Amino acid sequence: MRRGVGRYVRDGYGGARTAARRMAGTASTAGALGNALSALAAGQPAEGGSPLDPALLAGRSVDDIMDAVVEAVRPVDGTQDAEASRAAIRDALAELLTRFPDADLLSLAPEQREFAIERFAAHDVFRRFDLDVGQNIRDRAPNISTGLARLKQARDYVKETVAASFRKLRDAGRALTAGRISEVVRDALRETFEVFEGYAE
Repeated sequence: MRRGVGRYVRDGYGGARTAARRMAGTASTAGALGNALSALAAGQPAEGGSPLDPALLAGRSVDDIMDAVVEAVRPVDGTQDAEASRAAIRDALAELLTRFPDADLLSLAPEQREFAIERFAAHDVFRRFDLDVGQNIRDRAPNISTGLARLKQARDYVKETVAASFRKLRDAGRALTAGRISEVVRDALRETFEVFEGYAE
């Protein structure tokens, strides 16, 4: 599986640097997600008409709040990339609530916001991978369950590698602080793709 992901980066994208550049939208969306979650936690008033208006979200269900965050961060534009990112945001928030069962989406702690951003990046990378080669993996598998198992292996590998890249940057003093989220995510993605590419042979 590692070799397959490595070849996807090397042959499909032309290498780690090109892959990271092509995923610039992921870094940008991660920045928007971080800003939205920070504004909610700080109780900052939203712009007029924003789905994140605190008055509109008061008393709403967790699903409603997740939908509002998705809509505010990555509105529908009819592209597959947007749909992948919207699903990745929802996946990240759902995983956040599994990891932190008592978390309040309207008042996330910094650690929780960082987790959501990291997981969004991982889910978005995997969803692009699935869009590009997922059907081929399913078609080449001897049966449906094997195809799904292979995709799960790829997803777990992507998540582990992205998490390791964020840890490496954190250890080097590159935290996901306000105003630097997109930059740090971009560097984490480049680090991730370099790891992937290293397994191409």
